[in-house]
Amino acid sequence: MHKQAREAFNRSFTDSKYEAFVNSFETDFPGQLDFRVAETPIFVPKELLEKINIASEQIIETLRSPEFLSNTARAVPADQNVPNENKHTSFLAIDFAICKNERGELTPQLIELQGFPSVFGYQAYLSESFKKHFQIPENFRYSFGADSYEEYVGKLKELILAGEDPEHVILLEIFPEKQKTRVDFAVTEAMLGIKAVCYTKLIKEGRNLYYEKDGQKIQVKRIYNRLIFDDLLNYPNLETSYHFTDDVNVSWAGHPNWFFRISKFSIPFLKSEYVPETKFVSDYEGKFPADLENYVLKPLFSFAGSGVQLHIADVDLMGLSDPENYILQRKVVYEPVIQAPDGLVKCEVRMMYGWKDDADKPELFVSLSRLSRGEMIGVRFNKDFTWVGGSAAFFEK
Repeated sequence: MHKQAREAFNRSFTDSKYEAFVNSFETDFPGQLDFRVAETPIFVPKELLEKINIASEQIIETLRSPEFLSNTARAVPADQNVPNENKHTSFLAIDFAICKNERGELTPQLIELQGFPSVFGYQAYLSESFKKHFQIPENFRYSFGADSYEEYVGKLKELILAGEDPEHVILLEIFPEKQKTRVDFAVTEAMLGIKAVCYTKLIKEGRNLYYEKDGQKIQVKRIYNRLIFDDLLNYPNLETSYHFTDDVNVSWAGHPNWFFRISKFSIPFLKSEYVPETKFVSDYEGKFPADLENYVLKPLFSFAGSGVQLHIADVDLMGLSDPENYILQRKVVYEPVIQAPDGLVKCEVRMMYGWKDDADKPELFVSLSRLSRGEMIGVRFNKDFTWVGGSAAFFEK
């Protein structure tokens, strides 16, 4: 997107550099990288970053509004409501497609948002790896509010540990060793000293939780939550000491309820030139847009692109048994803006925020980018291409 930075990167790129770059992941975290890393980061010019920041601030103001909690009350399913919800989310991820407006200018368009942690550890590691193996201009940065990798790690510790001894803080997942994002768990442990613990391994005694480490039972005082109910539902016959909806004596870095509140469910309440028209299917009362080819259907309670329908007709919408649990969103047209050696590539950028318990509003930490030649952006939809996949974003200072 930044012409000079892009041209300089492409001139200096070689396949051998990329091979060494990818091999360094295996050296540092053997067997943990389970998705494709793109050959290039994206370089975001100042003008586009300003629009992204404006769009993000408008979204955040809605999330902070007094009516947001009442508007999203039904977002948390009654049988999946976890006690002791924080007064606000600990994490916020805002996904923007990079598009062009009617004036031919690059502009962000909201795709999705999540009140759930993204790969905060891995993205800093990835960005540093790009800097080691490729020439990144000095007037570009990947982090916000931190001038060095060490300072970034310090800020992440403050957010996730919140003063607790790392031994008493866990990263909670279901079978973490099988997760696509397990490289982030490994990076996070190296950064913060906290272990990924499987949901099935937790021990509940009264209102206290414990995990075993080197034959010793260690009390869990804070949970960095990476577990979602969608994944639990894949294992209906699990027998566990602890159940996600139990009232336990822990604090949360990422309370599970915010995964539901800040999600696709929130988008119909957002109004901005950077947010495409979005409504609950039930709000149409059977009178759907005539140009459904320009809309995408998304289930509210799904993850990683599951259940999204790009090609829909009235009969599909009329056949939904629970239309209140789906949104119809006007499609955005991704502008191919990343120059690869063999053509142009589409991209989106995720802005990743942390929100301390006592803070008035979230703080931007880092971002990620995803590059695509396919119909959908996610890394699993682009396995057979080059210059696509998950990547980093560097922003012009």
